[in-house]
Amino acid sequence: MAKKLAVLFVVLWVLSALLAPWVAPYRYAQQDLSDRLAGSSPAHWLGTDDLGRDVLTRVLYGGRLSLIIVASALLLALTLGTGVGVLAGYLEGLTDHLVGRVIDVLMALPGILLAITILAYVGRGFVPLVFALSATAWVGYARLARSVTLSVKQREFVTAGTAAGGRTSHILRRHILPNTVSVLLVQATAGAAGVMLSEAGLSFLGLGVQPPNPSWGEMLATGCDYLLEAPHLALIPGALLFLTVWALNTLGEELSRAISPKRRLLATGL
Repeated sequence: MAKKLAVLFVVLWVLSALLAPWVAPYRYAQQDLSDRLAGSSPAHWLGTDDLGRDVLTRVLYGGRLSLIIVASALLLALTLGTGVGVLAGYLEGLTDHLVGRVIDVLMALPGILLAITILAYVGRGFVPLVFALSATAWVGYARLARSVTLSVKQREFVTAGTAAGGRTSHILRRHILPNTVSVLLVQATAGAAGVMLSEAGLSFLGLGVQPPNPSWGEMLATGCDYLLEAPHLALIPGALLFLTVWALNTLGEELSRAISPKRRLLATGL
């Protein structure tokens, strides 16, 4: 039951994000100061915020922005982490040692503090935010890719390909990567929840995408200033964040259970 609800919520989130420009009743930056902090009404189903902007519209566009940021950060982190981890595991030796030390150092640092530091030097905005989020996420994928590669390279088909004179690029592309990507995609599904929480936390601190662009984290930060006067401003984005993270975590756990036999086979070399 939980799995079905998680899938349903993620599908609704993705659809609402993709269709936001067509289903949103207003422009996300459209203000009406005469109708600020209003409750639910036929004109504004979820009320208005402190500047009279429609909360439903901003929730839809905030979900759209979160989806784009999370997808972009995960794609960048997955690409970088997979490349670094596979090369380290396949080449071993000095390369593996150096990559391992870098991974250990980065994993010892609190991810949110590293992201804050990056944004403090690089600046704020969409591209810096994606860069900061991926910079804290790629090490986990690199570590997993290295582990899987070390196991896969001991398999008979890799040994046969190497003995037949196959180039390193061919071995990596034909044998190593196909057996690594599926495991990493499962990890990325579970990691999406963490990336989304980090994005919301940075936006809550004012370090994410800047206004008037909507973000659930920024909406939650604004709503905290009006908890007694207009609690819906904090409750709605907070509830959506909770449900989205729960759904992504649930899907990640289900996919992890489904692929765990394959992980065991890779680990044992069978």
